[in-house]
Amino acid sequence: MKRLIISTLLGIVFGFVCYGLSASGHNEISTILAISIISGRTLIGVAIGISRFTLKHWSLHGIIMGLIFSVPSGFGAMLGPESSEFTHTMLMVSTIVLGAIYGFLIELITSVVFKAKQ
Repeated sequence: MKRLIISTLLGIVFGFVCYGLSASGHNEISTILAISIISGRTLIGVAIGISRFTLKHWSLHGIIMGLIFSVPSGFGAMLGPESSEFTHTMLMVSTIVLGAIYGFLIELITSVVFKAKQ
């Protein structure tokens, strides 16, 4: 239970971080897109917390979970406004890659810092 609570809270925190980074650009973010960003990162935290999928190293677990649960958000990111800096494909790829990074960080903090075992 400790692992689920910690990873979910970290997912929420990283959801707001991701929203803050996406809103810092020149384009305005809709409320629906903001909710999607925050809930997508929270879902990564929940998935890491409840997963019993064991790998040889904890970091692979977070990366894989982040990749898997960021794919739907990646397709959703393609609906966002396109700018001269980012094409829709770049938005999709960056969403998925950042999902892997957030998954890694959630797993790192949960497993190493808080020592919450799977």
